[in-house]
Amino acid sequence: MVEAPAALEPRTLAGVLARCARRHGVPGAQLAVHQDGRTVTAEFGEVEHGTGRPVTADTAFPVGSVTKAFTAAVVLALAAEGDLELDEPVGVHVPGLPAAAAAVTIGQLLSHTGGLPCGPAPEQVAGLSVRGYLRQAVRPDVMVLPPGGGFSYSNVGYVLLGEVVSGITGMSWAEAVTAVLLRPLGTSTDLIGAGFAGSGRPIASGHSRHRSTGRVRPVRQCLVTAEAAAGALALSAADLVTFGRLHIGDGIPDVLPAGHAARMREVVPGAVPFGLARGWGLGLAAFGETPYRWFGHDGNADGTDCHLRIEPAAGRVVALTAGIGAGSGMWAELTAELRGLGIPLDDGLPQGDAWPAAATDCVGTYRNGDLTYEVLPGGPYGLRFRVDGEDAEPLVLGADLTFYLRDDSSDRWTVGGRFVRENCRGPVNAVQVGGRIGRRCAEALI
Repeated sequence: MVEAPAALEPRTLAGVLARCARRHGVPGAQLAVHQDGRTVTAEFGEVEHGTGRPVTADTAFPVGSVTKAFTAAVVLALAAEGDLELDEPVGVHVPGLPAAAAAVTIGQLLSHTGGLPCGPAPEQVAGLSVRGYLRQAVRPDVMVLPPGGGFSYSNVGYVLLGEVVSGITGMSWAEAVTAVLLRPLGTSTDLIGAGFAGSGRPIASGHSRHRSTGRVRPVRQCLVTAEAAAGALALSAADLVTFGRLHIGDGIPDVLPAGHAARMREVVPGAVPFGLARGWGLGLAAFGETPYRWFGHDGNADGTDCHLRIEPAAGRVVALTAGIGAGSGMWAELTAELRGLGIPLDDGLPQGDAWPAAATDCVGTYRNGDLTYEVLPGGPYGLRFRVDGEDAEPLVLGADLTFYLRDDSSDRWTVGGRFVRENCRGPVNAVQVGGRIGRRCAEALI
């Protein structure tokens, strides 16, 4: 008979968090684990580096794209009330969209299979209203795939969902997510962006670290206000656990019926979020191998790194908030330590050696809306990779067209994305980076 692991104690969890945070130079962080009907939390470090103000269980961290899971839950709650259908076109609720964007269904927006771009550069849309933002972001010429044609991670899709929520409820997205979800869950309302009133709780700073000197500096949150539905929430790890409990057992039916919570986890055929997860449902990613046991979402705001994982069958939720963009290193190390404590976290992302291969047909320019990826010849391994004109970094190409980049936080090669061939055997016509599809520019195929 296998002996059940001992109950997780706060001191043990605090030790795990402190070791991982110190090794990765994280100024402040929180870790929360819910299992066996009990939530254990741990905190480490400072709200802002050098201030001496300690992180507490109540400190809110900007959670970036984890916000999308909350927006999705509000949409599913409205579906449960009969206010919308998941397979109806978004144009039913958001008038004035170009035909291609108006035809995308609400379910496709939730699962990032609507073919929309990631989003405009912040300087192009700073200060614009949501409608002004959408005029820039849903032009026919920036669509990256036909609706339903595949997975491409999109902030624009969640801005549209925020407009759907506003149109149905008669409230702004911020008011609706508060009234429909946060307040019923007992969570304070904190949003990053101009014009949002906070709850008064402390909000942790994001931080950057200089690659050469190791110097840590606070950074300012600069989320475009129009993208609030895609990334504006600031929450604690304990808040994320509370949200995750919507997916355990009968959940919290007064907030989101269990059947509709399950829809968030139903993996959509053809949604292949390479480099992010193994699959994607209507708001949550699926991790590990099939049958999927773990679901959740990751998020990075300006200088923060946050992770939510839910194991519905076992009644577990794990949440990390960290006040530095630590990349994959801290989370990978933390999950390994938690596995040693009997919490079988499994992200199941591609791993392995990088086997160099000659692939001059990958050289070229790729675009996702206004975002540009360039693959250039040169460097120690034959290829270099550049995003939006920034410094190019060495790229190592695998024989299966997966490519690897150096992760500064762990000083190891990690999966950066993959190149995609037309009809599997034709020329390379796309690149997928962080779940975002970049279509190869036509001149590169001549």
